[in-house]
Amino acid sequence: MTVPALERLRARRELIGAPLCVGIDPHPDALPDGVTRDVAGIEAFARGVIEATAAQATAMKINVAFFEAFGAAGWAALERVRRDVPADVVCILDAKRGDIGSTSERYAVGLFGALDGDAVTLSPYLGEDAIEPFLAVPDRLVYLLARTSNPSAGRIQGLTADGQPVHLRVARWAAERWADGRVGLVVGATEPEELRAVREAVPGPGFLVPGVGAQGGDLEAAVRHADGQWAPGLVAVSRAIAGASRGPDWRAAASSAARELRSRMEEAVLHSVASPAHSVSNGGS
Repeated sequence: MTVPALERLRARRELIGAPLCVGIDPHPDALPDGVTRDVAGIEAFARGVIEATAAQATAMKINVAFFEAFGAAGWAALERVRRDVPADVVCILDAKRGDIGSTSERYAVGLFGALDGDAVTLSPYLGEDAIEPFLAVPDRLVYLLARTSNPSAGRIQGLTADGQPVHLRVARWAAERWADGRVGLVVGATEPEELRAVREAVPGPGFLVPGVGAQGGDLEAAVRHADGQWAPGLVAVSRAIAGASRGPDWRAAASSAARELRSRMEEAVLHSVASPAHSVSNGGS
């Protein structure tokens, strides 16, 4: 019997002691020297990063766009890369899908079926019927975009709707609609005060927090606010790990960077106001 992704997330988080999620974003222009700038190169790099960092990670987040760009060969590479993620490490497919119900159902078949992802990122802006097909697949997780970490995110997400920012409306709607821990929120670390405000507004969902590392997000704030009452949170780091070196030592450098970030996150957990042991043990599965 397959263990539900939320249970595996809890177990892995307890084992690792830190919410480290390693991002796999193999852009051809950022590959180490000596790695070819083609589909074979991005596959070799992605699999190398997974092998080098999995021991330090609670989860892996694979950005599917960097594989889809190569067409059929890229999709085949993505299937192999996904299989390299160890079974006890939660695999998030960062696809940011969101469409009408029938289309979302087919997206879910591809991402949760053919690719066997444990979790997926989704856009919430088409409402429930774009999200429910993914939740119809048993025991998987979804992360809805709320306040993202890109520079222009606030242009839309910060607009006021009924007296509050759109991203806060999204967060509250999601928490009210799905309270079993399977629905989390993407909330960036680049705006710590907004991260704090979203967590205060919705204490239940686990957050997937990008933006730490190359984007300059606040690691301590990310760790402090990632965990929800219903599910553990995750702090995603991509370039600061995968891009730690562009020389022949890139695997060792990625391993070292992941180990250091795990240690820093463990320290931040220990000094967090909220007890993660308490915050991740409640809620449904």
